[in-house]
Amino acid sequence: MWPKNCWYVAGFAREATQTLLKRKLLNQAVILWRTAAGKLIAMEDRCAHRLVPLSTGKVVNDQVECGYHGLRFGQDGACSHVPGQDSVPKNSRVKTFPVAERHALMWIWFGAADLADEALIPDLHWNDAPGWTAVTGYSHFNCDYRLINDNLLDLSHETYIHKHTIGNDSVADSPVVSKVINGRVVRAHREMPDIDPPPFFAAMQGHRGKINRWQIAIHMAPGFNMTEAGFHSVGSDRQTDACLTRPLHLITPETEHTSHYFWSLPRNFRHDDAELSSKIYDAVMHTFNEDRELLEIQDKALQAEGMPQIPQTAVKTDIAPVQGRRLLAEMIQREKDDPRFVLPPAPLADDAIVTMSFAEAAE
Repeated sequence: MWPKNCWYVAGFAREATQTLLKRKLLNQAVILWRTAAGKLIAMEDRCAHRLVPLSTGKVVNDQVECGYHGLRFGQDGACSHVPGQDSVPKNSRVKTFPVAERHALMWIWFGAADLADEALIPDLHWNDAPGWTAVTGYSHFNCDYRLINDNLLDLSHETYIHKHTIGNDSVADSPVVSKVINGRVVRAHREMPDIDPPPFFAAMQGHRGKINRWQIAIHMAPGFNMTEAGFHSVGSDRQTDACLTRPLHLITPETEHTSHYFWSLPRNFRHDDAELSSKIYDAVMHTFNEDRELLEIQDKALQAEGMPQIPQTAVKTDIAPVQGRRLLAEMIQREKDDPRFVLPPAPLADDAIVTMSFAEAAE
């Protein structure tokens, strides 16, 4: 269903405090918290005594105190204190997980702990790098995480689901070129020249004049997605005048049919415009709620039919989602064949504005 020897986004770094944060990730209940010095810790949300969730407790002197009988567990998971007795049971401990912070995100590793190299964390620097302003948020989807990946790799649905924000007829009508790069990344490229701007793009541009728009859906298994969305007014120069956003869609499975959707929309323009940031947040949440509603309906329908393979009838826009599913299945199978197999990440993009034409993208 999902690989384990890779880093997953567990949340935004700002969420971790000295108050226990409970979360289920890959069917594993965990708690995330910080020591007084700011060190990030991740533990199984399960007391070693009577299996009560540790999230019922609290952090005391850089240890987790169970909310039922007060047993305490140190940062390494070992029991350090039992009320009413001087000794602690041998081998009484809570499982801990490797965690890291990068790009203003919390990362967690559920595979073999000795393989958890922070160099394997994907480069998502747009989320907190100079020259970029990010609007961030979270959504919870009651659906298989793979359906969200599919949705993000076939953006033709924008025409039909997102007419009030990012979509119009030009999206579905524009041909898409999909490529697999180095057996790791799927890129699906659309060029939409001389079109009317959808409402979201008109708000960012500040007027409703025609635009040249491009859009690249980028995916790396298991659940890292970026949509490079750029535009500039017709008659202006793409290299010098384009507005560029790099929405990040970071999907972490919660269970087989529920998913965490951590998102960020970094932009390279109007950095100090708080009103624009507010409008972006509202528009993104509106857009993702539309996706969520449809994907949850789809997931229920698939469950009712025993989770058949999709698509049942293939069309051209299925190319990128099928490629993404294939890379994910290969990643899972290789880990199954070798429990110590680790697939390194690949770059999603660089900081240059894409200047290639549609014809060049097809080469």
